[in-house]
Amino acid sequence: MDRIEPAIVIALAAHGEHGAVGRFLSADQGLVAAYVRGGRGRRLRGVLALGNQVALDITARAPGQLAFASVYPLSTNMAMMHGAAALALVDYVALLAASTLPEGEAQPGLYPLFAALFAAAGAGADALASGAALVRLELALLAGLGLGLDLSSCAATGSTEDLAFVSPKSRQAVSRAAGEPWAARLLPLPLFLRDGGVATPDQLADGLKLSGHFLSRELLASHPAQVRLQAARQRLAGLLIG
Repeated sequence: MDRIEPAIVIALAAHGEHGAVGRFLSADQGLVAAYVRGGRGRRLRGVLALGNQVALDITARAPGQLAFASVYPLSTNMAMMHGAAALALVDYVALLAASTLPEGEAQPGLYPLFAALFAAAGAGADALASGAALVRLELALLAGLGLGLDLSSCAATGSTEDLAFVSPKSRQAVSRAAGEPWAARLLPLPLFLRDGGVATPDQLADGLKLSGHFLSRELLASHPAQVRLQAARQRLAGLLIG
């Protein structure tokens, strides 16, 4: 038996009359799937809500068979107290993790970003701050798959000054001077990604457009959950930007 603590509930599917197959995200084990006996019963229904933190005792079975998990509550995600945007953030981030992360691979870099967004939703954090964190998470997810953006210098001139665009083909930054004649073909690089700080509504819209372009092209184009992910993301973006 292995103990995993903490783990975040990111998906739950009915299995049998009262059981459920849960998917959980942890730093050391990454994505973990396991059968939870009584997972849809009264005692565990609230414990296994998306975004909650739990401890797991995992009992392995024969190779190729789903493990069993005993689940113990650690903390409840209170997104339901903070309105539609917070709930939509939990739904999308959970679906993104469950759909794109490989099972059983440690996620020491991505786990804190996912955990921070669940925590932000549960605390009713500012929509612009949550949206900026989401953009950074999506770009980090792409980088972890070898599809990251190069925002260090201009693709055309090598300059590191006044980077204002990103090439949709090369994924590299482009300076304002070099990119302005081709601005209609380039993606805006929002200031909060280049220099840090708080995003404005316009910058957040540009950031979501930027990460969404590469996410759709590189990761979701042929993904089985593409329609669900795109719909959840579009709804969330509308709520964050207003």
